[in-house]
Amino acid sequence: MSTLNQRSIQKLMQKLSPQQIQMIKLLELPALQLEQRIKQEIEENPVLDEDVEVKQEEEEEPKNVSVDDYIKDEDIPNYKYYANNYSKDETKTHVYISNGLSFHEYLKEQLGYRILDEKERVIAEYIIGSLDDDGYLRREVECLVDDIAFSTGVDTDKEEIEKVLKIIQELEPAGIGARTLQECLLLQLNSRTLITKPLMVAREIVINYFDEFTKKHYEKLISTLNISIDDFRDAIDEIVRLSPRPGNLYTGDNSSINPHITPDFILDYQNSEFDLVLNHSNVPEIKINNKYLNMIRDMAAKGDRASESDKEAVQFVKHKIDSAKWFISAIKQRHNTLLQTMKAILEYQKDYFVDGDQTKLRPMILKDIADITGLDVSTISRVVNSKYIQTHFGIFSLKTLFSEAMQTESGEEVSSYEIKKILQECIDNENKKKPLTDETLMEILNEKGYHIARRTVAKYREMLGIPVARLRKQI
Repeated sequence: MSTLNQRSIQKLMQKLSPQQIQMIKLLELPALQLEQRIKQEIEENPVLDEDVEVKQEEEEEPKNVSVDDYIKDEDIPNYKYYANNYSKDETKTHVYISNGLSFHEYLKEQLGYRILDEKERVIAEYIIGSLDDDGYLRREVECLVDDIAFSTGVDTDKEEIEKVLKIIQELEPAGIGARTLQECLLLQLNSRTLITKPLMVAREIVINYFDEFTKKHYEKLISTLNISIDDFRDAIDEIVRLSPRPGNLYTGDNSSINPHITPDFILDYQNSEFDLVLNHSNVPEIKINNKYLNMIRDMAAKGDRASESDKEAVQFVKHKIDSAKWFISAIKQRHNTLLQTMKAILEYQKDYFVDGDQTKLRPMILKDIADITGLDVSTISRVVNSKYIQTHFGIFSLKTLFSEAMQTESGEEVSSYEIKKILQECIDNENKKKPLTDETLMEILNEKGYHIARRTVAKYREMLGIPVARLRKQI
């Protein structure tokens, strides 16, 4: 039988406290989500209040403050360390935007004008609910049979769903309810009332030669269809004008089509001077409610005369006040970290921020900023992630400021943005009948002193969203 032995083992372990974890999460939040997080904390912690009287206090005449009043609040951190550029008589106004019908509601409204029995209407509404935002039906018809039976209790079959689907495909915008891109384009062509020769050729291409069309085998198509180049070009124009995502044609809900970006930093450039501030326009001011501080002082004055329930209440309030102080302090630390990081980026990319010329962007990685600020690389990554800056030349993500370095023939290091810009210019000015291949683009860059491989050219081309030469070919 084995004996039990006791021995001490020394280990070095690194653990994050709950406060540190929360601090990391606060650092990751962009401005809009920070506003929501602060409001959530106000709801969960009763000792926290939104400081709505800050501006009123600033407008009042200075009052005599006693030493006791000063001591009373000196241990409570406050993160309001900036000045808003608002006039005293200026008040914030909220604009309420009323959204119209959503895409799916718009389709159901059209469905109301169709003659359908109760069973067909249930099936039609379920199919409409299954359409994605692009207007496609991504579910297999066989799967819909089971889903409808399970969700609505309606027994149906493949033939009945196909029949109802054809009715949905007649709704506007044309092309919705398609299961493939080919079917989507064909539905749009069939919806045309004026029949022309280019339209007929376009329908034949989409129906019988869609694979050749997508691969841009134009010479083969012209020969197979036995038509002139002009007729073929007119037919291609008919197809190109169609929408591959018909669901996006509906603009009833502008909020989903044009999402609003709230910048985290605001950078102003005047008289050769930069002015960088954090955007606090929507972030509420918070403070600790004095009522709870006075409660603790009153209970402390009672001493031993306080009841057991009062002591428990004081312990609860103390815990909440400590939590509130830490949260306010964490918000201040978050703001300081963000400003420290952004100032380092601004100093590193000063030439770029003058006029927004991407060719002036220096190669920069997270470690470069971490070395300047003395912060960890992971901290810089959290600051940069999902953050935006507003400048005099536009609003853009901080991530776009970081790029890898490429070395020229002379040994100078340049940003990959400079190479991407040259690629974009070459492709914009190419002969569309004979587009430049990646091999040719590599040779052009090599002649300019940028020694990069063909696979690197392909990577940058894909990052720019530019297809291969074969797919850029035009007649």
